[in-house]
Amino acid sequence: MKRRDLFKAAAAAPLSAVIGSGRISVSATGQIAKTEMHPEPVTRPKRLSPGDTVAMVAPASATFLRMELEVARESLEALGLKVVVGEHLQERHGYLAGQDVARAADINRFFADPSIRAVLPIRGGWGSSRVLPYLDYAAMRRNPKIVLGYSDITALLLAINAGAHLVTFHGPNGMGRWDNWSVDYVKRVLFDAEAVTFENPRDKGEFLTQTENRTQTLVPGVARGTLLGGNLSVLAALLG
Repeated sequence: MKRRDLFKAAAAAPLSAVIGSGRISVSATGQIAKTEMHPEPVTRPKRLSPGDTVAMVAPASATFLRMELEVARESLEALGLKVVVGEHLQERHGYLAGQDVARAADINRFFADPSIRAVLPIRGGWGSSRVLPYLDYAAMRRNPKIVLGYSDITALLLAINAGAHLVTFHGPNGMGRWDNWSVDYVKRVLFDAEAVTFENPRDKGEFLTQTENRTQTLVPGVARGTLLGGNLSVLAALLG
């Protein structure tokens, strides 16, 4: 595939998510087969329960240390989950976790497997946008599952949201920080199906005024709609 065609295909799904959650079909050659810019309802995957099986995949950068994989697995097992690992997760292709087609194949296989309840990328880095033309969005729509991640996984989250009309979740990667704050939100959203509201921390600590987690209003006002986001560097790259 030519590089220009690859970027066009990678950008199309996330862009459609931003401008209207249209229906999109991306072929294995990276060509946009069909796009309809009318809103469609999205599907919420079933919540997690202790004992459920989740799958770890590597859509982006390679994982070079076995210890990193072990820590990610043990973190998920500490949540009461069973963990299986993608066939290509520990492969190498430069800085990527294997060839683009191989990384996508793990994702497609786990979405087609009825015993898997969630597909969890082990890490971000760079490269998720390269697998987008090879994903089976129709199968994802037929078999909705939880997809959780952040950083470069933004490309995967928005493409699946647009192409499969599936709710995806911005949260820890497998190798992310599974601290009390993150675990609390994961349990409330993915296990308890709670509609949480996040408020920016306002702890001044020992200082006279707040020095961390400050916010700045660029354009004041009130708006209503569907808010999609993630890693802004990835979003900008997907837009070309």
